[in-house]
Amino acid sequence: MVAKRHNPVIIALAERLEQRGLAPKAIVGASMRKLVHLFYGVVKSGQPFKAEIPMAGLEIREGI
Repeated sequence: MVAKRHNPVIIALAERLEQRGLAPKAIVGASMRKLVHLFYGVVKSGQPFKAEIPMAGLEIREGI
């Protein structure tokens, strides 16, 4: 829930899911899953987190 307020990737995800009409608990669950994927990517790559990487494809999908 903290990431939903402070992490730009999770904020964008939560806003998209709210627009689709998902329930608040479903949004929290999806946010937790997204965080796990982000953590795994950081651990596996050994690179520090960069918000630009997961946000890169969002501009393309907005027009769809």
